[in-house]
Amino acid sequence: MTSSDNEWRAMGRACELAARGPRGVNPQVGAVVLSPTGAVIAEGWHRGAGTHHAEVDALSHLAPGEARGATMVVTLEPCNHTGRTGPCAQALLDAGIARVVYAIDDPADVSGGGSERLRENGVTVASGIRADEVGALLESWLGTVARARPLVSVKWAQSLDGRAAAADGTSRWVTGPEARADVHRRRAEADAILVGIGTVLADDPALTARGADGALAPHQPVPVVVGRRGIPRDAAILRHPHPPIVDDGRDLPGLLARLLERGIHRVFVEGGPTIASAVIRADLADELLIYVAPMLLGGARTALGDIGVPTMAAARALRIIDTVRLGADTLFVGAPASPHQAASPPAAARASAPPTPEREG
Repeated sequence: MTSSDNEWRAMGRACELAARGPRGVNPQVGAVVLSPTGAVIAEGWHRGAGTHHAEVDALSHLAPGEARGATMVVTLEPCNHTGRTGPCAQALLDAGIARVVYAIDDPADVSGGGSERLRENGVTVASGIRADEVGALLESWLGTVARARPLVSVKWAQSLDGRAAAADGTSRWVTGPEARADVHRRRAEADAILVGIGTVLADDPALTARGADGALAPHQPVPVVVGRRGIPRDAAILRHPHPPIVDDGRDLPGLLARLLERGIHRVFVEGGPTIASAVIRADLADELLIYVAPMLLGGARTALGDIGVPTMAAARALRIIDTVRLGADTLFVGAPASPHQAASPPAAARASAPPTPEREG
């Protein structure tokens, strides 16, 4: 088996190791050390903030001098900065690593550049190996680097004529069971679910992700409640597996930045017309999930309020990414058509990005 075959297989293993680490502010990274003959001699992964990076974790399993002349296969470009730990690029140089193979460039200005440092010191460097697979694993983290905030999905259900509720305020259920099941699946994929306090007071939602049998999904989004009124002591949200995060909602970009600092990559906005309109008006929506039921309700209870469109010339155009039939209902998956309305999708290559939380040990 050739060296390139060994490196290809080792990158697949490194990706498996990376997935063992927690998803959060720091990326999930895995590493495999190959001897000069191509044999695996050490493995490692990043276990979360305050712990060794994957490369150093792998090296820690080797005796002094055992890594000299070896190849380090790692999912993300070795970092080049000092956070809670020193730069991995320097650790590889100190260990005598002769070749480094990685999948994806580190897009963060503060931690990128490790490959250049390695090359300048005589290490052979190859990149892009199995980048698609590693990019899929790191998609949410790469997206937060590009946006400097979590991915925001805004969901609502409406009648065909754009109403979220009947004239008397009743809204259960606008859509059918298939659409509701799809919502719960998407809740389970999110890190946080955000609603306005008005929704909590009016509907008393649990804000959990549940299966068809009502059982809680293994992963639960952290509930976030926006508003200045208090949560009632007997509210269902207080029985959620995660304690709710409460914010007054005066600074939505600031709230998203604070959620990112807590390791939240995906935010699912599901809080009624007021909060949905506020997020769209502030140009913070990256994805729109619009569930449309084949019914007419009429009246004034529209699914959206003021989104900052005073005239037709200012209309917010959408790109329809997907259309999904869910029983009698239809889901439209859209995104802002204008680049200024939402951040670009994550890229698996280095790009100029705004300041972000640094990769720290």
